Formats: sequence, C-alpha cells, structure tokens
Amino acid sequence: MRVAMYYNNNDVRLEELPKPRIGPGELLVKVLASGICGSDVLEWYRIKKAPIVLGHEITGEIVEVAKDVKDYKVGDRVFVSHHIPCNTCRYCLSGNHTVCETLHTTNYDPGGFSEYIRIPKLNVDRGVFLLPDEVSFEEGAFVEPLACVIRGQRVAELQPGQTVLILGSGISGLLHLLLARSLGAGKVITTDISKYRLKMAKQFGADAVIDAKEEVPKKLRQANDNRLADLVIICTGALSAFNQALESVDRAGTVLFFATTDPGVEVSIPVNDFWRNGIKLMPSYGNSPFDATVAIEMIRADRISVKEMITHRLPLEETGKGFGLVAGSDESMKVIIEPHKK
Repeated sequence: MRVAMYYNNNDVRLEELPKPRIGPGELLVKVLASGICGSDVLEWYRIKKAPIVLGHEITGEIVEVAKDVKDYKVGDRVFVSHHIPCNTCRYCLSGNHTVCETLHTTNYDPGGFSEYIRIPKLNVDRGVFLLPDEVSFEEGAFVEPLACVIRGQRVAELQPGQTVLILGSGISGLLHLLLARSLGAGKVITTDISKYRLKMAKQFGADAVIDAKEEVPKKLRQANDNRLADLVIICTGALSAFNQALESVDRAGTVLFFATTDPGVEVSIPVNDFWRNGIKLMPSYGNSPFDATVAIEMIRADRISVKEMITHRLPLEETGKGFGLVAGSDESMKVIIEPHKK
C-alpha cells in the first residue's frame, strides 16, 4: 500500500509499505480522510522519530474484522482515536485521562497518511467510534482536534458571559472560537500575525480581531469595555503569545496553555501578581473518549460547523504539499489528505 513517509517538514515522500495484517481483536480500516494537524509540523517534536508515517485525525471504513470482534462489521464508517487511555489507573480514575501512560504509548499502525491502518485490540476496545450518517468523512476528521478543544475549555471551566481571548487564529484557534460561542461566551476576541487568519476569525464570528504584533492588552481593553479577558487561550507556540497571555488575563481569570513552546523555553511568571489576583494557569493536552463522543455529537448536530474550515483536499501523493501549506501558514486553514483520491 502507499504511504506518505515523513522525514522532515520539507521532505515527505510517497512510499510503499506492506498492507497491515490484523490479529485477534483487531480491525483494518481504509483511510478516507486524514487531517494535517499543527502538531504534525512541529519539526522538533516529530523529526526525532523520522522516518515515520504521521497522521492522527482519521476517518474511514472498516474493511477487515477479526473473528472475535463483535461490536463492529465490515462497511462501518468510523473515526478512530490514535491515543487511548487505560481507564483503570489512578490518573484515569480521577478524570486525568490525558496523563495516562497508556494514552502516551498507544497508536495505530501505521499513521493516518496511508491507505490502510491496523487498529490494535486496545484501540478497538475504547478508541473506535461509529460516524453518524449526517457526518461526512472529511467532517469526521475534525473529531480529534475538536475533542482536544472541548477538553481544554472543560478544564478551564469556561462560563457563559465570560470574555475569551484566543491567541492564534489557526485551526485550533477557530475551533476554540466556535466552541466558546456555542457554550455562551460573552465576547470572543482573537489575535494573529496573519491577515488571512484574522479575516477567517472574523468570518467565523470573532467580536474583534487584533494584530498580534500590536499591543494586545491595550487593544483588548479597547474592545472589551476597558477590561481584560476572563479566559485567555494560547493557540500558538510563539513565546510572545505566552507573555501577552500573562498580561491580558483579568483578576480571577484563567490562562489555558493549549499550545506549547519549543523545548527548553521558559516563561517568566509574575507569581506575586498572580497570587494576589487569583489567576489560574491551566495546561491542556489531548482528549479523552468522553471528549471525542461530545465532539461527534456537536458536529452531527451542527453545533460546530467545520466543513467551511477546509481549504485544501489533497491526494496522498501531495501530502508533502499539504505539510508545506500548514508549516508555512500560507492562505490555508484545514488541509485534508484523501489517500484513495485519484
């Protein structure tokens, strides 16, 4: 079968690998849509495992089922989670599924930028979700990124009427914008250095957009009745955004670290100010099966309309072009790879 093999952001090659063979408790899925995630182009994070087949935002159709699998059949339309928790460790039992060791060590074989993937027994048990008829394969490719956003706002405890500032208006920023709107946020304001992304944020309902190269706290006050934000969500790895976040959060507010910096980068926290003003700093990584279930329902019910975010649909042999679009932050938003597209 054909795969897109990642060597670095500028070197993604179309190669051949044997079609996976399934074992007991496993499934073989024909990949029909696979989204390129911003984390796929975090070169410092990915290159240490290269060459590798990436891709973790997939939907497809089950084409082989092990004899002992009872809950799924050939022809089922599915979204498949790549990382799944054990559900039994002390972290899972306390609701912290995304720090579970099992979640950090599970995956399917190979990645989603391939024609077929083998779904291991553990993923079959708790990481395969039937797609409703109303959800297309390309819409289903948003389940994983939307589930991560749902978890982020859940742990940040967004409340109706609050002002939300989103730093970074890429795909995760837009999903945070739409979810915050859906959950009853008061004002939602976004930033970016890209005029194209700011235009997209405005189209998707941002109350105001701010050029990230400007004085963000000052512009925020001007757009928000002279107040800072109740919830600041960082959706870019730029160190300047982390510093802007710390300056833009209101008293008793929360800063959600949805994105991460490069390794070794340190952010200076004014501890005394944060202690005095009751400000919370929250990280959010990944999602749980619960969040994926909520994401599927929100897409099915059209509470979060994702189709308009797709700017490029590419065949497998153009995966390298897709990586260039995402890594270069050109005039693209969501890039979907369709491995069987001719």
